[in-house]
Amino acid sequence: MTGPTRHVFASDEPPEIQVRSHDRYHDVMRACGSLAPLVTAVVHPVTEFDLVSVQDAVGERLIQPVLVGPQSRIRRAAQDAGIDLTTWQIVDAEHSHQAAEKAAGLAAAGKVQAIMKGALHTDELLAPIVAHGSALRTERRLSHSYVMDTAGYHKWLIVTDAVVNIAPDLCAKADICRNAIDVWHSMTGERRLPKIAVLAAVEVINPAMQATLDAAVLCKMTERGQIKGCVIDGPLAFDNAIDREAAQKKGIVSEVAGDADILLTPDIEAGNILAKQLTFLGHADAAGIVMGARVPVMLTSRADNLRSRLLSCALAVLAAQARREGRIR
Repeated sequence: MTGPTRHVFASDEPPEIQVRSHDRYHDVMRACGSLAPLVTAVVHPVTEFDLVSVQDAVGERLIQPVLVGPQSRIRRAAQDAGIDLTTWQIVDAEHSHQAAEKAAGLAAAGKVQAIMKGALHTDELLAPIVAHGSALRTERRLSHSYVMDTAGYHKWLIVTDAVVNIAPDLCAKADICRNAIDVWHSMTGERRLPKIAVLAAVEVINPAMQATLDAAVLCKMTERGQIKGCVIDGPLAFDNAIDREAAQKKGIVSEVAGDADILLTPDIEAGNILAKQLTFLGHADAAGIVMGARVPVMLTSRADNLRSRLLSCALAVLAAQARREGRIR
């Protein structure tokens, strides 16, 4: 007895396979190759992870560390990690608050050129930098940029702000744009203007959605020269910001859509979720840097892999060099 017939249908054409390389990490590291290591205050580095991260950055000639924190805890962590501290300077501090204050003081006095986060909360690290009367303050608000290298996109992508500003208003968003522009110029060295997509849930202006109103005003501010050195468009949903075909299907005519360099998110939740999605699902290399002060601030996390930690340091090296050359403020 013959069994049931099974029909197998083959498509006329084989499936399209796209292979995209994403290894821009080496370009950034090469750009740092001719630059001197950045004298860096590492704040409260009291765990093995902190000191291993420092050792890795020293090995790549990115930083010259000044360890600021409880000396006994730092030496104990170094012993546990098998790290020789003989050539590294230690500035003793009683606790993490004091370590952050001393690091800010060193930076204000010009004794260090950058600050690096150790085992303390980000707000604790930044508090003495933004304190009233701090010599490290500028006219800008501090903001964080995630610099992402993901296989799903054709170039570097900056996501901002996912760490510092919780619910930024219009003025804060303008500064977040300005800081991200500086990061982009520091990293790429390109002469063209970076393209900023102001993200929202929709592509049209809806008075009930503040993000769309902010997007419209930011575009007008750029047009009038209040935000300089970029091309900006919004509101744009995420798909339209990074995929030209998606934008075209919705009839969006934009120089930015599908080719954004910088994604300005409406708040910290949206930014943080987007950045971590790209990191953990998109396997992106993600470097973190805080700009807006007189020195760059490197933020690393226990969840970061080695490449991400080194990229954060490399970004600070390039930002400091760009400031010395007058390419950024």
